[in-house]
Amino acid sequence: MPTVSEVADRWRLLREQIDRVVLGQEKVKEQLLVCLLSGGHGLLEGVPGTGKTLLVLTVARLLDCRFRRIQFTPDLMPADLLGTNIFHPKSQTFDFHPGPIFADLLLADEVNRTPPRTQAALLESMQEKAVTIDGVRRVVSPVFAVFATQNPVEFEGTYPLPEAQRDRFLLKINIDYPSPEAEAAIIAAYSEGRRLHETGTTDLQPVLDPEQLLLSQQVVSQQVRFDAELRTYLLAIVTATRKHPAVQVGAGPRASLALLDSSRSLALLRGRDFVTPDDIKELAAPVLEHRLIMNPEAEMEGFDLDDLLRQIFEQTPVPR
Repeated sequence: MPTVSEVADRWRLLREQIDRVVLGQEKVKEQLLVCLLSGGHGLLEGVPGTGKTLLVLTVARLLDCRFRRIQFTPDLMPADLLGTNIFHPKSQTFDFHPGPIFADLLLADEVNRTPPRTQAALLESMQEKAVTIDGVRRVVSPVFAVFATQNPVEFEGTYPLPEAQRDRFLLKINIDYPSPEAEAAIIAAYSEGRRLHETGTTDLQPVLDPEQLLLSQQVVSQQVRFDAELRTYLLAIVTATRKHPAVQVGAGPRASLALLDSSRSLALLRGRDFVTPDDIKELAAPVLEHRLIMNPEAEMEGFDLDDLLRQIFEQTPVPR
C-alpha cells in the first residue's frame, strides 16, 4: 500500500490538472476532492454559470472513470435512473437494462427539479453503493460518488431535498461568483480561442483510475491519524448543535462521521498524516450547513450558521 506522501503527490498532480480547466474557485475544488477521497457525495449549490458541471466533468475525465450525467426533470421516473427489466416474449425471459446510475461518478444536474419519488431512488445507492430492482440487489461501483447540483435562487417548479437525503451528502459545497482576477483569466482564455467547457477537446490525460481512487481512500482511513483529543473536540462541536437554542434540529451521528472522514482527507491533501483542530473547524460549515434546521425566530433575527459556529468554537476548548 502506498504511503500518505505518495498519495498526496498523486492528488497534487490531479489538482494541478483541474486548475488548467477550472480557473479560480480554489476552496470549491479542494472540497470536491475531499468528497472523493472520503468516499462521500457532494451537494453543489450555486447560481448558473459558475462552473459546477464543468468541475465534475473535468474530475471524471482525470479519474478515467465511468461517468454519467443526468438532467433531472419533473417527469423523470425512478426507472429512468435505476434501469428496468424488459420481458422478451420469445425467450420468456427478462433482461436487465441498467440505468445511468450504474457509473463510478454520477452528476445529478438540478437534483431539486425532480419529484421526491425519484430523488428517493438515489438513497440506497448513496448509502450502500448498490440498488435493489425487482428484489435483486445490484452493486453500482465500489467508488460510486454522486455530485448533485442545485440552483439556490430559483425555486419555481422545484422539490426541496428531504432531510434524510441531504444527510447522505458528505459536504454541501457553495459555489460563489469567481473573483475578479479569476473571471479576468477566464475571459482572457476564451478570447484566445480556448474552450474550457469542452473538456473532450483538451489534452487532459487521466491521473488516477478507479482502483487507485479506492486505494487512496483506504490510505486516508488507515494511515491518517485522528488523536483521541481531537475526537473529543469533534464530538463536542457536533453535540453543541443539538443543544443550542437557535437550532431546531441538530446534527446527527452521520455528521460526526462525515466531519471525521473529511478532516482526514483534507489533512492528506495538504501533505499531512495527522489531523489538526483547524482541519475540523474549516470543514465544520460544509459538513453541518445542510444538516441543521435553524429556529424561525433565529433566522428572522439574522442568526446564521457562521454565527452559530463562531459561538460553538469560542465555547469549545481546543486540544493542545
